[in-house]
Order: sequence, then C-alpha cells, then structure tokens
Amino acid sequence: MRLAPPPRAKPEPTIALINVVFLMLVFFLIAGQVAQPLERDMQLVDADIAAARVPDDALVVLADGTLLWRAEVTTPAAFAAAQADQSGGLRLLPDRNLPARELIALAAALRSATGQDLRLVTQTGLAP
Repeated sequence: MRLAPPPRAKPEPTIALINVVFLMLVFFLIAGQVAQPLERDMQLVDADIAAARVPDDALVVLADGTLLWRAEVTTPAAFAAAQADQSGGLRLLPDRNLPARELIALAAALRSATGQDLRLVTQTGLAP
C-alpha cells in the first residue's frame, strides 16, 4: 500500500518581494549620488518646457560670467577646443542672474568656434 506524500507548503513570496524592494532602494540611492550637483548659489532659468537630464559635459555659466566645465574654471576657447570633436550640440547651464547680453555673446562665440548647435538647460517651470 502506497502512502500519499505529505502536502508541501507553498513557498512564501514575501522574501522575494522584500529582496526586489531592497535592490530598488539601493539602486535609487546610488543613482541619486552619481550625478554631480549644481553649485549651491546657482539658480537655473525657469521655462515651461521640461529639460532632459543635465549632461556631465554641460558648460555652467555663473552670474558673474565665470565658466565651469566638469567643476573646473575654464574659458570659452578651452571649452570649444575640448568639444570640437563632439557631436550632438553643446549644452549651457546659465545662471538666472546672468545678463542676457553676456549669454548671447558667449553663445555666439561658442557657436562660431565649434559650429555646433547650442542648447540652454533651464529649470522646469510650474504652470499656474
């Protein structure tokens, strides 16, 4: 006479769910630290269109006209020379308090030096 095998307990899916949630938490904690933060005293220009993720090779223009590239002070000529072989356009992060004349002059100088399109990265505005 054969005995029926004892019923197996169904596996508990809670452990797998906890593992997935924990891995997602670790991923987002690390992903939040990878991108270099902006300068503390810098405020981006407001716009109604959403800006894409700020690339690491964007040129930051502070309110006093100082240019930062990869967290180091640079000049328009040095930045243009470093970006000469890049394609896809240049990205500028101007401070909100930067005079428009300086921004236009800088954009014209970079455009003539590199021949690439320029994109201004702004802070996403909230519609009323």
